[in-house]
Amino acid sequence: MTEQDPRLGLTITHRRYVPYAHAHYGGSLVDGAYTLGLFGDVATEVAIVMDGDEGLLAGYSEVRFLGPVRAGDVLEATCEVVRIGRRSRELRCTARVVARAEPERGPSAARVLEQPITVVEATAALVVPASG
Repeated sequence: MTEQDPRLGLTITHRRYVPYAHAHYGGSLVDGAYTLGLFGDVATEVAIVMDGDEGLLAGYSEVRFLGPVRAGDVLEATCEVVRIGRRSRELRCTARVVARAEPERGPSAARVLEQPITVVEATAALVVPASG
């Protein structure tokens, strides 16, 4: 019987306010690349914590855009280590809106959501240098 790697299940979360400068489309919508970039930042921290190196986010095997990301949102991006290879780590990435602007109430109105809205899910491959 092999022992399970204790790093399996490591979960890192970042939160970021989405500035209005990133709105590209009507309704203050932000492009999907914004969230993928945030996943890259979280994956970098995963590699630092696990391996003492920034590593490289090699790619995504699946990305699902489930809802809109808008300027004025507060996004929570989480990456969880679900598989560990010799030099690769598979990450389950999830982005949720935890607060949202409410411009209909006023120019700076916003609220924390009672239930976060999952807006992006992805599976990512992270590669780190060989130890040795």
